[in-house]
Amino acid sequence: MRKTISIFLLCCFALYHFGYYVAYFSFRFQIENEWIEKIYSDSQEGLEEKLLEIPLSVPYMAEEEEFRATNTSFEKDGQIYRAIKQRYVNDTLQIVYVPDTAQGILNKTIKQWVSSLVQDELPDSGGNSLLVKLFIKDYSEPVNDIDFSVVPTELEKNYIGFIFSSYQNNYFHLNSPPPELG
Repeated sequence: MRKTISIFLLCCFALYHFGYYVAYFSFRFQIENEWIEKIYSDSQEGLEEKLLEIPLSVPYMAEEEEFRATNTSFEKDGQIYRAIKQRYVNDTLQIVYVPDTAQGILNKTIKQWVSSLVQDELPDSGGNSLLVKLFIKDYSEPVNDIDFSVVPTELEKNYIGFIFSSYQNNYFHLNSPPPELG
């Protein structure tokens, strides 16, 4: 009986101090699934689309006539956006993106949650303010690793994320013949 109670209390302690990781990753997984459903479905109505053009010279990269679906999150000017379409034309990577408000709200909520936990634990004094800021920074900004395990394998075979290197994808669909020598 004592063993069961001690394990239960240990789990409660761990959930109190590290539960925000569980909440963050579960809500992030839910947000990613919603975006996958929106992006890879046929109807993308109601999205406030903007176009971003990045000059990019990639040797032997084929020109694309149509946009292809992609699902990548990025930050620009302090705002979080989601790239939903991209194409490579005239040495320029064109990206259609929309604001990702759900991810921004999630990050803000987790930061507030962690800061409220830390403020309750440390006494209010001027000497500890730097320690509090460093502690909050360490635990409130989770690492944004790109996780492709959310994308089903059949979608992963057909779609690529951002193309920063043409050598990441071994399956090219070239629409033009190779250059002639001589």
